[in-house]
Amino acid sequence: MWRLISSLLLISGLFASCSRLPNVQGKGEAFLQGVWNQDSIPNAGKLLNYTQHKFKFTCDSFYVDLTTHSKVNYYPDSCFNNGVWKEYAKGVYEVRNDSLILEGTYTKANYKQKISGCYQIGRYIKSFYIKSFEPNKLFLQSASDQRECNLVLKEKIICKPKAL
Repeated sequence: MWRLISSLLLISGLFASCSRLPNVQGKGEAFLQGVWNQDSIPNAGKLLNYTQHKFKFTCDSFYVDLTTHSKVNYYPDSCFNNGVWKEYAKGVYEVRNDSLILEGTYTKANYKQKISGCYQIGRYIKSFYIKSFEPNKLFLQSASDQRECNLVLKEKIICKPKAL
């Protein structure tokens, strides 16, 4: 009998300690909301490869278009495309102290899931150090390769959280 009562108390305690999260996306960071382009790459002509970024931050979500330029072929010839190709990813982001953490998946150009094809597939996980921020400029540095990613605001977006 005592075993049954203690089990019921334990189960009711577990349910009481849980709280349901709202079915609405988070607001994200106000200073990031918008479309940001990396208009130029420092020393691009001297690099074997580089990637230009175009970010869209809306609420707690991100969308990124990646345009890679490469002098070296890392892929089958049918994918190399004369050394210039585009990739896409989407997901959620978080700002922790001075870091921007992006977690998502590689997608097709329409931001639908990509499960095969040329270039990257699967998880997109990147982090950047936020070097500085101005209302229309964002200066990032990749945590993985220390390359600069200097972005210019092209369009401001106001977060309107959507139902999940």
